[in-house]
Amino acid sequence: MFEKLPRRVSVYEVGLRDGLQAEPRFVPTEDKLRLANALVATGLQRIEASSFVHAKWIPALADADQLVPRLPKGPTWSALTPNLRGLERALAAGITEVAVFLAASETYSLKNTNKSIAESLKSSEQVAVEAKKHGLKIRAYLSSVWGSPYEPGPDIELVVRITQQLLDMGCYEVSLGDTVGIGNPLQTQRILEALFYKNVPKDKLAVHLHDTRGTALANALVALELGITTFDASVGGLGGSPYAPGATGNLATEDLVNMLHGMGIETGVDLAKLVQAAAIAQDLVGHPLTSKYFKAAIGSGAH
Repeated sequence: MFEKLPRRVSVYEVGLRDGLQAEPRFVPTEDKLRLANALVATGLQRIEASSFVHAKWIPALADADQLVPRLPKGPTWSALTPNLRGLERALAAGITEVAVFLAASETYSLKNTNKSIAESLKSSEQVAVEAKKHGLKIRAYLSSVWGSPYEPGPDIELVVRITQQLLDMGCYEVSLGDTVGIGNPLQTQRILEALFYKNVPKDKLAVHLHDTRGTALANALVALELGITTFDASVGGLGGSPYAPGATGNLATEDLVNMLHGMGIETGVDLAKLVQAAAIAQDLVGHPLTSKYFKAAIGSGAH
């Protein structure tokens, strides 16, 4: 066990978008920029900034048009673009990478985007075709891979089929989401092995884990051992889906980086500066964060 671990892992930071979208308190643009600068200081190279979705659906991210042009230089910044109108706004703001979003659950898809899976695939393809015309990189999120609040899971055949379709339309990477945080390590193994069996390249996959039931790191470890080298994570464990009742935050970036560094795996991320960024995030949202490492560091004064 663990004899084939990668030497380096890419951490894809999602706190500014997936983390803040479920927060009841609107974080002003200047404060988002403060957090963005703190995240850049950690050495993170891939950061999701916001979502170009209509403000009435996600009020917490209503300032995407003002935020994105002011982001600090350095990392690759991305933004969620759910439709062609969102892509137009993203292009106007100067983003270089966009993301489309689907669900491996028909009910969750309808509740989250008011579209069926088939309609979401069509919309995503429209965005991908137009994004490629402008030279943008396209990432894809596939949520509810391990199951949803509305349907049992995982539906592995559906996950494989949608993943293949997303790659065929030009997405460079598909991030597999345990949106409700219900997955266990054996499910993780079965999902990934099914994708590999259908010749989905490991370097085209990422995992996006929520920690609702405390299994995110365990699932990450299985994915790591199976050869996945890109992991989504959120500073301080910020997040949770507004369309998945009871789903708490994402896998905390500090918890992930701490585990990886302890195993001798490089990330290029400064853990001490990450704790400082989490402290800023906690101050901005006005409530305690869920990150285990952050709590330990604050408690010991190690930050």
